[in-house]
Amino acid sequence: MCKKLAILAMAILWLLETDIHPAGTQDARTTKSAESSDQVSSSARSEPKRTLNTKQSNTTAARVRRTRSRRRRPYSSWRISSFGEPTAEDNPAGEDPLIRQAAVEALGNWNGSIVVVDPNNGRILSIVNQKLALSSAFTPCSTFKPVVALAALKEGIITPATKLCVESRQRINLTEALAKSSNVFFLKLGEMLGFRRLARYAHEFGLGQKAGANIPGESPGRFPSTPPKQGGVGYLAYYGQDIEVTTLQMAALTSAIANGGIFYELQYPRTPEELARFTPKVRRRLDDLAQYLPQIKDGLAAAVIYGTARQAYDPQVQIYGKTGTCSENGARLGWFVSYAEHQRPKYVVVVFLRGGRMMYGPHAAEIGGRLYRDLLQRENSAAQASQIGFPVLRTQP
Repeated sequence: MCKKLAILAMAILWLLETDIHPAGTQDARTTKSAESSDQVSSSARSEPKRTLNTKQSNTTAARVRRTRSRRRRPYSSWRISSFGEPTAEDNPAGEDPLIRQAAVEALGNWNGSIVVVDPNNGRILSIVNQKLALSSAFTPCSTFKPVVALAALKEGIITPATKLCVESRQRINLTEALAKSSNVFFLKLGEMLGFRRLARYAHEFGLGQKAGANIPGESPGRFPSTPPKQGGVGYLAYYGQDIEVTTLQMAALTSAIANGGIFYELQYPRTPEELARFTPKVRRRLDDLAQYLPQIKDGLAAAVIYGTARQAYDPQVQIYGKTGTCSENGARLGWFVSYAEHQRPKYVVVVFLRGGRMMYGPHAAEIGGRLYRDLLQRENSAAQASQIGFPVLRTQP
């Protein structure tokens, strides 16, 4: 027994004398991971390993953690935030207060803008995020397709019943192409129209020129003088490539479709005196396109009922709209251009979103639908309070 105890004691003493401290173990491991076999000579490998001091060890470990973090983080091409304070720099003077309140609540803190216009006289009723709406121009994405459709109808390239092949064994007409925003359908229309004819109709709808009358800071946007180098006129027709538009331009364009072909110059009265002197200004009458507008409206209605804009659908109000989604300069763009009330449309609503992955056309349509529902509820409440039917919302500044 004594002999066994002696042997056990000697073994414990030997282990204590040869134990490696945790700090030394960590330093040796860090040194090994930091070395590269193709950078260390054979003579260096034969030398005893030198431990790093504490500062070197911490620096190396931090570098390894950063490298691993970069590898784990998914890559994102979006450089613009989807959120912001859209009303931060706005001056609401002269706007309809009820419409503005509804528009502000509908947009929330999404990075974007909402423009509401009266299509019967060209008066701007409200602009949420005025800086973005006035001074910046962006690719229209698929919201340019109604202009392409009108040009093709007027030039006799298609009729409402014409069906084009968009996929294997699938042929669709204009209404369905607008509802589902078929890129192939409109690419073919653009190629059949050619750049010169398509550009003429784009200019008729005010693209490449300011939409407003003496509105400070308004951008004229841009319409190219030649077709895109990549994709040609077909790419321009279905995507809006090389075109830059403002929300005001899209509001003026949509107003002309909504009111039957009168292209108003937009006005933005900001004081009671300006509002008292307000007189509609007709820039041009698109009489040669009037007979084709009902066919465009069918497609815009279908888009809301079952197409790309269906998130705007409300059984209580007839909404006509077109969505658009594309990307530029590290941001995703989402558009919804629309109007409501078929017999006499009272509002044109343009919703524009800019940011990351969640900013796309159907999301803009959802916001637009929310705004229309809010406006309808406010009108109904005002009607019940006054007991005189459905009055127009207040227009006093």
